[in-house]
Amino acid sequence: MNKLEKLATLKRIRTLSRLMDNSIRIPGLGFRVGLDPIIGLIPGAGDIASTAFSAYILFLAARFKLPSELWQKMIFNIALEAVVGTVPLLGDLFDAAYKSNIRNLALLEAHLEKSDADWRLSSFGQKA
Repeated sequence: MNKLEKLATLKRIRTLSRLMDNSIRIPGLGFRVGLDPIIGLIPGAGDIASTAFSAYILFLAARFKLPSELWQKMIFNIALEAVVGTVPLLGDLFDAAYKSNIRNLALLEAHLEKSDADWRLSSFGQKA
């Protein structure tokens, strides 16, 4: 994958992660939530849909050929949010606070900063 493809993929991952976890600011509290806990309010199907979005983000991250220990951390984040998210109401509050997609984005960006010399030496690694 060339630099432009890496940049486009990372931009898509950032956009989807922020949409799912941080896209809506709660007035007066300064706390941000995304679509994930809102979708999760739909019994059964909401948790499946949220997990599917997270799995798609992992699918995009697979293009970076990540090491297995990083994969394990990212899958754990999604699995934890999926399992706890099945608990009515409390699971949705956990989804709003835990933000597995943002956590996984941070893991991916940290990995790229450490391991990809082209990434570090170019402006492509700049956070938007």
